[in-house]
Amino acid sequence: MKGFHGTVRPGMTRTALGLLLLTASLISPALAHAPPGAMERPFAPAEKGARVIYAGVTLIDGRGGPAQPGMAVITEGERIANVLPLAQLDAASRTGATLIDLTGQYLIPGLIDSHQHMATPPNRVQAEAQMRRDVFGGVTAVRDMADDLRAINEYARAARVGEVPGPDIWAAALFAGPDFFDDPRTAAAAEGVKPGAVPWMRAVDDTTNLSEAVTLARGTSAIAVKLYDNLRPQDVRAITAEAHRQGLRVWAHGMVFPTPPADVVAAGVDSISHTCYLAYHISNPRPLTYKDRRLVEIDRLKGGDNPEMAALFKDMAKRGIILDATLRVYQEYDKRLTAKPDMKPRPHCTLDVAAALTAQARREGVTIVTGTDGVPPAAHPWPALYDELTLLHSRAGMSTAEVIRAATLDGARVLGQEAEMGSVEAGKLANFVVLARDPLADLGNLTSIRFTVKRGTRLDRTAYRPITAQEMPQDD
Repeated sequence: MKGFHGTVRPGMTRTALGLLLLTASLISPALAHAPPGAMERPFAPAEKGARVIYAGVTLIDGRGGPAQPGMAVITEGERIANVLPLAQLDAASRTGATLIDLTGQYLIPGLIDSHQHMATPPNRVQAEAQMRRDVFGGVTAVRDMADDLRAINEYARAARVGEVPGPDIWAAALFAGPDFFDDPRTAAAAEGVKPGAVPWMRAVDDTTNLSEAVTLARGTSAIAVKLYDNLRPQDVRAITAEAHRQGLRVWAHGMVFPTPPADVVAAGVDSISHTCYLAYHISNPRPLTYKDRRLVEIDRLKGGDNPEMAALFKDMAKRGIILDATLRVYQEYDKRLTAKPDMKPRPHCTLDVAAALTAQARREGVTIVTGTDGVPPAAHPWPALYDELTLLHSRAGMSTAEVIRAATLDGARVLGQEAEMGSVEAGKLANFVVLARDPLADLGNLTSIRFTVKRGTRLDRTAYRPITAQEMPQDD
């Protein structure tokens, strides 16, 4: 995880400097609150220089090509040193190495969940349980889509240095209009300070110094700004331009109420979350606030071939904007509505519509990634990500190879980390998963996981400790 990296620039105001120092104090490691045994490092990082050969495996490298049987993946410490056919492995490569025979088994890149919330509100016990389930289920990286970044930075640090098993975490600071900050979730993610007035959760209006606000967001270790609600088209454009100028990515909802989808796309954001928010592109009238989300025009969308939506998706593809579909969210909406037909407020979309639109976006060339935006109950043994992968295949028509790429290399792209992870290639981090059965034949074979390797450290599935009800109480 990146450390504090805000910089003092010539001409920076006293206010900015003061807030920069405040940011540093707010995100300092909270070791005093670490759970018992946290400093024992039970999952210490891979020993520097240690060489391991994973031999004879069938490799699915994450780039979308066919499986490659009879391969060898060589790691040194936390990185992949080489990938080659086992027949080409010479004696020099074997010298001093630990050789693990994986003949008949399958190796895929570490999986990436492109939409989680791990600290609204912060609960370290629950977060570490979720992280443990993720990484023992093959998830080696997570995109956290705005939370209390004081806590997120500590979770990320603990996983990175081996105090707890967990994926790497990459996070966003949230920007929204002032009216959004009476949402109780913002108070939960800024406890002790004023929501909207802190670097990781910023209210933006005509008086905001955007250069200063983005600089302070960078100081929280955020790699992106998330655009949420109550921002006008000119606000979306200005924030996006300033964030890009300072090297941050911009992640947005498909509609940033009242800013409609076409204006969000035209602003040049890097990714858009929640397929059905894009459906407001054809709504008349459109909702003006997040709190007023109304049912999208389902009858015009069920077929998945609406020409107005096609034009929007073409523009997204042209600009390289990635879609975080979150089909699992709409599946959960359907389940809740079935259980409680009179629920208020009613969901704004259905899984049928979300899946049809996601399939249309894919046909128009939009890159899809695999975000979940939810957590299974404690008793569930597998990450929420498996549900999203299954839905993208069974409901949105993506092939198993496309789904695996969406969860690996394209997931790394949405993070801006494709040079470091997302595929099994020499020089990248040693993040991969070994399976007993072929996931290209059936995504259900992900549950045949033997072990995860995260930054060169092996975590055997047999060592997984299930989440207890005490760690993750049932949320009613």
